[in-house]
Amino acid sequence: MASPVVPSAGALTPLGLNSVRLGPGFWGDRRALNQEVIIGHCLAWMERLGWVGNFRGEPGRGREFADSEVYKLLEAMAWADDRRFEALESVVVRAQEADGYLNTRWRGDRYRDFEWGHELYCFGHLIQAGVARWRRSGEGPLTRTACLAADHICRRFLEAPEVCGHPGVEMALVELYRITGADRYLEMARRFVERRGTPALADIEFGRAYFQDDLPVRDAKVFRGHAVRAMYLACGTVDVAVETGDEDLLSAVRAQWERTVAGRVYLTGGMGSRHAGEAFGDDYELPSDRAYSETCAAVGSLMLSQRLLLATGDPRYADLAERTLYNVIATSPALDGRSFHYTNPLQVRVPGEPSEGVSPRAESALRAPWFSVSCCPNNLARTFASLPAYTAAATADGIRIHHLAPAEIRHDGLVLQVDTGYPWSGGATVRVLASPRAPRTISLRLPPWASEAEVAAGTATVRRDSALVHVEKAWRPGDKVRLELPMEPRWIRPDPRIDSVRGCVAVERGPIVYCAETSEEELVEVDTAVPPVEHAEHAEHTEHEERAEAEPVELDVTATTVRPRRPGWPYGGAAHEPGESRNLRLVPYHRWGNRGPVTMRVWLPARRA
Repeated sequence: MASPVVPSAGALTPLGLNSVRLGPGFWGDRRALNQEVIIGHCLAWMERLGWVGNFRGEPGRGREFADSEVYKLLEAMAWADDRRFEALESVVVRAQEADGYLNTRWRGDRYRDFEWGHELYCFGHLIQAGVARWRRSGEGPLTRTACLAADHICRRFLEAPEVCGHPGVEMALVELYRITGADRYLEMARRFVERRGTPALADIEFGRAYFQDDLPVRDAKVFRGHAVRAMYLACGTVDVAVETGDEDLLSAVRAQWERTVAGRVYLTGGMGSRHAGEAFGDDYELPSDRAYSETCAAVGSLMLSQRLLLATGDPRYADLAERTLYNVIATSPALDGRSFHYTNPLQVRVPGEPSEGVSPRAESALRAPWFSVSCCPNNLARTFASLPAYTAAATADGIRIHHLAPAEIRHDGLVLQVDTGYPWSGGATVRVLASPRAPRTISLRLPPWASEAEVAAGTATVRRDSALVHVEKAWRPGDKVRLELPMEPRWIRPDPRIDSVRGCVAVERGPIVYCAETSEEELVEVDTAVPPVEHAEHAEHTEHEERAEAEPVELDVTATTVRPRRPGWPYGGAAHEPGESRNLRLVPYHRWGNRGPVTMRVWLPARRA
């Protein structure tokens, strides 16, 4: 099955790229942009900077984990059936040593630094690329290279005490086990998971929590430390738990997810509130302007949500996946696919400076074409390439659709055509193109903000709970299910324990978080007694009319401009000049920064009565 994760057990079965075909729309357009622009953009930069040349034996360039970026790109090319795959593949496989070792930075000086060397982390991405190629197109040179690398890892580490400072190899080994059936790969992954936190790594200035090495995985109560590392380790842990039937291990990760979502995740779904260590903060430590919210952490969160969803069937994991997709993953690339956000803050006070080359600063206020640590563009490339696999899953008696997008979905003789203008429209029609004679169930996820959703399904049996609607029938071609989600804009108020945004509000419409984007820092207070409204240029559209991605919905809110007096000392309760009432334009957060340097904020001070 052409899917990044294919568990052998669980409540749901993934539907891969061979079963789901995305059409033009929000995600179909981004997948097309990825194939037409982003993959080539990444390849050109890695050739230009010598990261591909490292595999040809040229003088070493890039960071110690540069190999992993080439592997991520190979994975993206594999899912996309990109014509450039074989040329890049041949460069990589020729660099492998006879015993299976492959790393262009540490040739002849292996495994000297488990904290920072990233050798096993790089192997993990190599194996994932090999798995993607195998599942998409069958066995080939890269899949054999991946197996040789995995065999080398097992010989070297099965009885050794070490782990890698950056998790990632664990989930890769489990996926290779799922393809090959070789028990040693699963056992190696299990031992890597169980060793962490014993401790297995040296202490550092950020503490062992940076590596998730402060506690055994089973004893941890919340995700902490470096956010990307935490997500990758959790993914591998879920994979091990599912394949070994270890319910206690799975329950440990679920409990960590629960507490993390309750107090350590941004409104956008972003993870990581500390620039120091690119790390989670404490509970409710979620400053808007200091949000790190790395794009790669969002990719890791999406991968974890998918694993937990398949294992348990709980649609709440798809809820977080949707929030993360629309408000972090879609935010990182510019609309033309040629520059990217590494971090995704919820407030920017000073407009950034455009960058034409490699940015040394991950926290830039503007997207950059490339970074000295450029993990995010390649992570996006492999995510966009594999997006169809996240759209829907198979149940025991039908298909469950988790993410609304124009698509054709096939499983077990049931063929569905989904037509929708989501996320700009709340309307979606699921048409049956083909079906077996026996009854089948079409299930649709209802987002938590859509309690007033309406479903029309003719003579079919409709069952509904708070998060899912199930429509059962012996379907015939031409039958359809119509879903209407309420798309009125809504005010969002933060938990008062989040000090940094107390007294503020944000706006959401459907799955989209909105922000105010201005050319200079402007102080305003919004009037929450007046609901947000769609900007007038969209007024001619009906509520549920399907809109193309070229017509994003912008919103207007009523605000009062605040003009503080300028005291010589900024404390002491200085009064401000009376302000004027005005409309404040809000734009979808994922589109901010596409029109040049601006200030931006998601959380807006609410006007006091």
